[in-house]
Amino acid sequence: MSDRKSWNGLREEALDHPEAQASYDAARIRFELGRAVRERREELGMTQTQLARAAGLQQPAVARFEAGGTMPTLPLLERLATALGMRLQVGFEPLERAG
Repeated sequence: MSDRKSWNGLREEALDHPEAQASYDAARIRFELGRAVRERREELGMTQTQLARAAGLQQPAVARFEAGGTMPTLPLLERLATALGMRLQVGFEPLERAG
């Protein structure tokens, strides 16, 4: 019999550590924000370069953001929201409702 664990088992074991859970949560937030910006940009038919110009950024910064590679500041999110014709909304929700 093998002592090998499944990927899900290893993941759950790793996430039992508070530092790992915090890193996982930060990565999830970066990914979700990047996906939301990419989807809205594509909805508007904008390129990354066009969004970058409108937000006062460089195209590689938009690419990194959309890929979840950077944790943005609130001022950056406000600039992106404005460039995408949106209003930034920040809030809290109970953990039992969070997905």
